[in-house]
Amino acid sequence: MKIIYHHRIASKDGQYVHVEEIINALRQLGHEVIIVAPNISEHSDFGSDGGWVDLLKAKLPKAFYEVLEFSYSFYAFFKLCKAIIKHKPDAIYERCNLFLPAGIWAKKLFKLPLQLEVNSPLYQERKKYGGIALDGLAKWSETYVWKNADKVLPVTHVMASYIKAVGVPEANITVIPNGVNTAIFTPKNTANRAQRFEGKLVVGFVGFCREWHKLDEVLELLAGEKRDDVFFLLVGDGPIIPELKAQAKGLGFEKQFETTGLVKREDMPYWLDQMDIALQPAVTPWASPLKMIEYLAKGLAIVAPDSDNIKELLSDENSVLFNENELDQMLIKIHLLIENSQLREKLSINAQQTITQLNLSWVGNAGKIVNGFNTNEYS
Repeated sequence: MKIIYHHRIASKDGQYVHVEEIINALRQLGHEVIIVAPNISEHSDFGSDGGWVDLLKAKLPKAFYEVLEFSYSFYAFFKLCKAIIKHKPDAIYERCNLFLPAGIWAKKLFKLPLQLEVNSPLYQERKKYGGIALDGLAKWSETYVWKNADKVLPVTHVMASYIKAVGVPEANITVIPNGVNTAIFTPKNTANRAQRFEGKLVVGFVGFCREWHKLDEVLELLAGEKRDDVFFLLVGDGPIIPELKAQAKGLGFEKQFETTGLVKREDMPYWLDQMDIALQPAVTPWASPLKMIEYLAKGLAIVAPDSDNIKELLSDENSVLFNENELDQMLIKIHLLIENSQLREKLSINAQQTITQLNLSWVGNAGKIVNGFNTNEYS
């Protein structure tokens, strides 16, 4: 097939990983992909923000910025029309964004099937965490694209419930969780272990470290274990890192604590190879966390909350779950895994098998997308 991939992501972060991996997987399956997107993300390094786009968002009044967001749709529509006329694609695949009806306009004009990937209820998310000035337009733009896409592809069943609530028929919804590149995120390679971690039991966390992750309490727990073989590794950056370093020093645990700062995307498999126990603290209720699936692929013993979206992929067979409303329970579960090597081994084996059983690969996801286009159910 010849597929247009349309998105509006300006930053090169975790969400861009999803974009890049799906494009690569579609191409790996032999399909041609034409990208229609902002140029800014294509020429940035991983971890970079949206540059001048983020600057505008920070400086401009909220209403004015949202007008610009919606106005971009007309430019995006022009780019889509130009790409469709030039390449004559078979279909459009779009990553949903707020104030972005351009893909639907192009679909209707050229009578092309469009599948819409939905990673979060952006209207509700932005209204709660950042605020929205043009409330009616924002809500309309999201509902409009959800209702007019031929297929809507939420990343979790929880996310699907938001889409059903606005009247999208269940037959038009297919849940496709995030995936992993199984050629790169292979089961844990002990030969890849750095010398300083050999013989250590490494508890690890990947991501941007925030206060609500309770990493300070994890650090205190691990220091309190009074074991020379226990190590705490944070792969990522965040505003609380200086405090954690000071805390580790105060606890006499600084030699068993390490933070990496921002790491290159291609180095992530190496860092996961250093871990034995992996933490997935609190997440938004609709998310399908990328790192959690990468933990599974590496065969790590995962500690995670028992929220509905997490339980779509995790269970007591492939992880240790704690009550999502009692984050302190996370500490009890970490201690349990430190003390129980047999449980860690069981979870490691089952975690790896989960990837195969649920087909949680980007290539698998690309196959589902193509199958969706091949059903001939589109108007």
